[in-house]
Parts: sequence; structure tokens; C-alpha cells
Amino acid sequence: MPGWNRSQPNNFMKIFHGYRDIKDKLNDPVVAIGMFDGVHLGHKKVLKKVLSHRGRDRVVMTFDPHPQKVVSPDKTPPRIMSLEHRLRILERMGLDAAVVVNFTDFIAMMPPEEFVKRVIHGIGARKVYVGDNFHFGRAQSGGTEDLKTIGKKYDIEVFAVEPVKVGRRVVSSTWLRELIRSGRLSMAEKLLRRPVTVMGTVVRGEERGRELGFPTANIDPHHEVMPPPGVYAVKINIEGKLHDGVVNVGFKPTFYGSKLRRRKEPYVEVHLIGYKGHLYGRDLEVFFVKKLRNEKKYRTTEALIRQIGKDIEKAHSLLERDDLIRKISR
Repeated sequence: MPGWNRSQPNNFMKIFHGYRDIKDKLNDPVVAIGMFDGVHLGHKKVLKKVLSHRGRDRVVMTFDPHPQKVVSPDKTPPRIMSLEHRLRILERMGLDAAVVVNFTDFIAMMPPEEFVKRVIHGIGARKVYVGDNFHFGRAQSGGTEDLKTIGKKYDIEVFAVEPVKVGRRVVSSTWLRELIRSGRLSMAEKLLRRPVTVMGTVVRGEERGRELGFPTANIDPHHEVMPPPGVYAVKINIEGKLHDGVVNVGFKPTFYGSKLRRRKEPYVEVHLIGYKGHLYGRDLEVFFVKKLRNEKKYRTTEALIRQIGKDIEKAHSLLERDDLIRKISR
């Protein structure tokens, strides 16, 4: 995990895919339950309650895919983060273990008490924290009061954590999605207390950046919520080391300006300043620090090259801020 976070614990988070037969592998677990998509301030408030416990395993239970994808596929919200990205951030917070419940029709149809008995009691949880809007069981018929009542039957203490507000609005994944998609990244950062991040795998592209003198890594994002097209100053995490860079999210209008040639999905290309090495097949975590400009069509390739040089120079000065490492490691 990322070496820049000096407060990070030395142990790695254990990850269990499934809830069966793991009771003996956890030490008197205290558990936070939820989707935690985005890992925003509201989620962190729940997770910090778990992290405050000592001498027992501090566990997060999450779901994949999103329950809505099984219950109401046409109403499924786009993911802010892939499961892998979510787990990476949860591990950085210092959790000891994660239980990933594969959300299937079988899980969706469980009555509330059966869910508590099979899943929560099944992993040995004696103390559980959830957000106060948590729902579970068939047709999401169980709420936090039901969880507390059923929990007593199985000697499980349940705590419902009140939401966090920024201004007068409750922090939520829905609000966070809105902010990222509309490009209000400074406000999104307030909900996260860290820069907006995108994680993706480096894939082969057209190598046009190399031809222009600025080699780029083409990223296939793991999740669905992206900032709008534009050029951004970014920090890139590659296997625990941070690098400065510039990312272009967009449609390359200088080369693909006509509607017939325009892609439906934007390209995501990162230039790592001063980096030399092969990146194909590796996962990059990109932290969006500041938007530099909108994407623009240039009349000539030479004009584009000059602008890219200016973008890199501006990004380099922005990314030298001492507070960035502290923000990213939150």
C-alpha cells in the first residue's frame, strides 16, 4: 500500500470474499456495514467508530455488486468507485479486515432476521455500526431499529450513526456523484476530505502522445463516475509512490473533431512528468488536484504541443504544494 502515508499500519487488511466459514478467522470483530461508495465523510464517521476499538478485529462489511443492481437494475446508481478502489482506501484507513458479500437474489430475498443470523452473526460480530438510514432484508424491509431489536436476540450490540452535514445538506454518495460529474471538484473534496480519485488500468492506445513528445498512459477506468472533459493537474499513485502528472479527459478534438469520428466515451490519458518506465497492465490511482483548462480543438499540431508544454509547467508548480500529501493520505 502507498508508502507516502506514514501513519499507515504495517499490517495489510485481510479480505474475505463471502461471509461463510470465516468466523474462526476473525478476532471478536467489531463491524461497520454498508456500501461505502466514495468513502465520504458520512462513511468515515461510521468507520471511525469501528477504528476506535482496540484489541479486536476492526472489520468493514460491504457488498458487490451494488444491491440496487439486483433489486432494481434500471435504477442502479453509477458507481463512484470500483470494489478494488474502495478496498484500497479502506485499507489505508487502517481496518483489519473486509468482508465482501456477493449481493445475489439469495441475499436480496433473505428476511431481516435471517440476514442478521446468517451474515452478521455468522461472522461472529458482537458490535455493529451502521448509518442511520441503513436498510436490509427482503425488499429492504429492515431498518436500524429492526437491526437493534433482532441484534439483541443474537447478542449483537447495534449503533446507528447520525449523518454528517456540509452546510445544510447531508453528505451522501448521490450528492458526491452530482459534484464529480458537474466538475465541482473543490466541493467534492470537502465531502471527501481528499481529492477526487479515479482508478484504472493502463491499456494500449494510439501512442499519439509519444509522437507529440509527451508520452501518455491510456487508462481504462474501473468505475463509472468521471469528472467532465478537460485538462487537470493530478497526482498519480503507482504501487505506493506518488508522481506528478497532467490528465486529459475528453475526445481529442484536434484529431477527432468531426461528429462521425467522435467516441461515445471519453479518453483518459495521463502524462507523468519525468517518469520513465512501462505501465501497460498496471493499475493507477489518479488524484484530481485542479482543473487547468477545458478541452479545445487546435488548428495545428504545433499549437497543441505548445499548449501541452504550458499545461505541464503550470501543473508542476501547482503540485509542489506541501499540503497535498497530507490531503491525499486522509
